[in-house]
Amino acid sequence: MDPSSSTPIIILKDVNSETMLPIWVGAFEANAIALEIEKISPQRPMTHDLLRNIILEMGASVERVIVTDLRDNTFFAVIVMRGHNGDAIMIDARPSDAIALALRADCPIFVNEEVIRASRNTVSGGEEEATSSADEEWPDVIGEAGDLPM
Repeated sequence: MDPSSSTPIIILKDVNSETMLPIWVGAFEANAIALEIEKISPQRPMTHDLLRNIILEMGASVERVIVTDLRDNTFFAVIVMRGHNGDAIMIDARPSDAIALALRADCPIFVNEEVIRASRNTVSGGEEEATSSADEEWPDVIGEAGDLPM
């Protein structure tokens, strides 16, 4: 949680370095992500579960999610899928929805280098906005996924 605004934040961390990208998200999206991280199965499928099930039933697969851009303090992402016939399919998505789906599809999440650079120079704000400083130690102030309101 962002201590100043009490808004949920997703922290994406590079597996090969200490680079981190905080993305402010809505409470419902944070809840969907936290449930999957904690491997808590709701009694009925949530929206992201439904989306994964539809993709699989149509013979497609989710290959990866990419946070592609940061414009006017708003992050943009795409979901990269492979159709049943082998064709690549790219779907625009909010990063929070794309991440929730990536967790359910067990696929990698990537961030374009330009987004990392742009986020270091952006003033922090509200939902799905970038942080003001890449040097802040976010993991110390955010807490654990289990701390999110459910």
